[in-house]
Amino acid sequence: MARYLDVHPVDPQPRAMAQAVSVLREGGLIAYPTDSGYALGAMMGNQHAKERILAIRRLDDKHHFTLVCRDFAQLGQLVHVDNAVFRAVKASTPGPYTFILPGTSEVPRRLLHPKKRTVGVRIPEHPVVRALLAELGEPLLSSTLILPGEKDPMTDGWAVKEELDHVVDVVIDSGECGTEPTTVVDLSSGSAEVVRVGAGDPARFE
Repeated sequence: MARYLDVHPVDPQPRAMAQAVSVLREGGLIAYPTDSGYALGAMMGNQHAKERILAIRRLDDKHHFTLVCRDFAQLGQLVHVDNAVFRAVKASTPGPYTFILPGTSEVPRRLLHPKKRTVGVRIPEHPVVRALLAELGEPLLSSTLILPGEKDPMTDGWAVKEELDHVVDVVIDSGECGTEPTTVVDLSSGSAEVVRVGAGDPARFE
């Protein structure tokens, strides 16, 4: 049964964040709110949790995982960013965008796209995620919580708890969160390709 953490949406309780991070460090899988719906999160090197995410969402190995970062400095350690890409990403973060970029040696190979050697990265705006990342001190392996057969992410903590009670270890609930998934922009070839239109305005990349 998943542990349910009810936290303040703007000023989340440090004790609750510490509990969630403790579960992550022990190899657990959490469901947490973001500015673009709920997401599943685990430690970056946790292969078992990655497989659990694929099973919950019924995805194959070609799925682009996202590394959720606290700030631009952290993001820059994970992906190769040239000057043009730097400006584009910097202008759009924090916010509801995921960027697909070539991964650096800091990223475990199994998290990279098998052919392109790319990975998704994002810097969310949601206070709970930012508090969680500050407590964790490193990026979070993440995937939007869109259940099989659905188009939109889950957005209600209690619904997540009921649906995934026996397949995740922690559900963090802070009330309302974003309802649209991120806009996904592939910048790996040097030019921008909008892969998915979501909460972020795609116009700046078209």
